[in-house]
Amino acid sequence: MTVADVAAVPAEVVDRCARLTRPALRGAVDRLHPWVGEMAAYSFGWCDVGGAPVTAPGGKGLRQALAVLGAEIAGAPPEAGVPAAVAVELVHTFSLLHDDVMDGDPVRRGRPAVWRAYGTGPAVLAGDALFALAVDTLATSAGGAGAVRLLSAALGDLVRGQADDLLFAGRPWTGPQRVRSMDYRLMAEGKTGALLGCSLALGALLGGASPAVVAGLDRAGRQAGVAFQIADDVLGTWGDPAVTGKPVHGDLRERKKTLPVVSALESDRPAARRLAALLEADGDVATAAQLAEEAGGRAAALAVARGCSAAALSELDRIRAPARPVRDLRALLDGVVARTR
Repeated sequence: MTVADVAAVPAEVVDRCARLTRPALRGAVDRLHPWVGEMAAYSFGWCDVGGAPVTAPGGKGLRQALAVLGAEIAGAPPEAGVPAAVAVELVHTFSLLHDDVMDGDPVRRGRPAVWRAYGTGPAVLAGDALFALAVDTLATSAGGAGAVRLLSAALGDLVRGQADDLLFAGRPWTGPQRVRSMDYRLMAEGKTGALLGCSLALGALLGGASPAVVAGLDRAGRQAGVAFQIADDVLGTWGDPAVTGKPVHGDLRERKKTLPVVSALESDRPAARRLAALLEADGDVATAAQLAEEAGGRAAALAVARGCSAAALSELDRIRAPARPVRDLRALLDGVVARTR
């Protein structure tokens, strides 16, 4: 569900958490059926088609880092958050495998998507296996029952957000049935924010945090997720394909109702009217991207992203926690929006 480079996110924070999580993540994948495990390893960038080891671009590690930091914020050692980190990384990858199938995206992180490399049916099967493995990882951990309930609730929100995202493509660009900015924000909170909030909350739960802290971190992650999705959409429209790993203007070609375009259509600038006419006529996507920027869509979307990031950080101000994980978490959340600057 993400396309953007996260060079602005502090690498040392992500790397520290990834080094802690990676052995457990590989160990979990090794428990899968060998063929399914190969597809999972391919999706993580560990191997090529056929299983030959490679070092390919993998996930950004943001969610597993959030889970580890959640445990540390609870005052627990970082190892307490590892089961949560493994589970959310498995769920995130499961969602990407299915997302690429639903959207028909042929490329993921600069390589053929799993469904293009192995086939649609196998990709769906691999996603299902990762989901089951995530649930088992939590169920067999300390505090497993509560953790599974938390993950289940987040997945329900993720599915609702994904459903809205798919339905948005069939709605008109203008008129009473058009997608509005608030519709987008609710969709993004479910599609992306739910799992980011769950990552923090799960780590905190396994670290022994109070229900109030768990709930506060969930809210912070959800706000950060909306900012993250907006930043992705900005980069999906105006980003460099060499950096994003996705075709330029891909969201516009798929008629995705992203916040930059929705915001542009809500403006009263002349470019907004020209953009609406062009989109309704299925006109040139490069011109549409230019008009969306002229109508203020890019600036408006980034302003919302900054507001969501600030809201996430304000949630942290209400939590009394050790200084280092809070500092690291602030750096991660700041980097979510900074990557579009």
